[in-house]
Amino acid sequence: MRHNYRMSEVDMAGGAAPVLRGHFLYNEPMKKYVSWRTGGVAQRAYIPADLDDLVWLVRSVPAHEDIHVVGLGSNLLVRDGGVKGVVILLHGVLKKIALESRTQGLPPAPEGVDTALIYAQAGVAAPKLARFAANHDLVGGEFWAGIPGTVGGAIAMNAGCYGSETWDKLVQVLTLDRQGQLNERRPDEYVTGYRHVALKRAQQEWFIGGWFRLARGDGAASRETIKTLLKQRIASQPLNLPNAGSVFRNPPDDYAARLIEHCGLKGFRIGDAQVSVKHANFIVNLGSATATDIERLIEHVEDSVETRTNVRLIREVRIIGERQ
Repeated sequence: MRHNYRMSEVDMAGGAAPVLRGHFLYNEPMKKYVSWRTGGVAQRAYIPADLDDLVWLVRSVPAHEDIHVVGLGSNLLVRDGGVKGVVILLHGVLKKIALESRTQGLPPAPEGVDTALIYAQAGVAAPKLARFAANHDLVGGEFWAGIPGTVGGAIAMNAGCYGSETWDKLVQVLTLDRQGQLNERRPDEYVTGYRHVALKRAQQEWFIGGWFRLARGDGAASRETIKTLLKQRIASQPLNLPNAGSVFRNPPDDYAARLIEHCGLKGFRIGDAQVSVKHANFIVNLGSATATDIERLIEHVEDSVETRTNVRLIREVRIIGERQ
């Protein structure tokens, strides 16, 4: 449903659009904003001042121009030829996180279950959401500590690990559509699945925030669980080298890492892009990998696994921009 958010700068019904209060960066190297630490430039990057400013920025971009929204850039590759249009950088901007006190317009809690709601904006790091929940004696969100991205990215791809997924906890989302309209939407307006989220109607929107319902419980135990999960992550993933997390989704009843390793691809490299020797579903930048190196390696892994096992791996990472 649409929610009439009051714009602080100018009445939404009319009047001249305000001067944008964020700032543009031209031909900005995107390697500064993606966790692979490589890639081309953004023709125009924009860091909004706040949500109002973001809304006006979207309204000001002509309909024929592309808009790309980037959080932590932890599942993103920007091709070496760069990206046209406008890249909006949200991490550190939409950073509100709080217990939600209002009840009007939000789904009620399940009967007999003691719960609370957290509202988190898209720019909040997912591990911060996990810690915030635990520090307020809310349980069930510990898995977010293992997601190296923002709340916006976690919502957009239904990120999950350790047996839990983001949309299991969501009761409502706030989105911004291509016309610059803010909307509150319920989960039944989306088709969701494993690493997949799609609005049922054909409309381009970006997630601005979400309301998460968690059960009240033992916050100290939750914090210990988070510590354990982080130790497991450090032990099993190549966090000492630039990477974008899991490159491929796990096929049904199998693991992408197992298939890749079965094909003898652990350690295989193109240029300075390498299939991690620690975790085969990670591709790491050994130091000077280009985006082209990484994309070629992704394609090589896809083709090799399909040839050997008849399974076509599906990418988790997004690739945008122009080939060089």
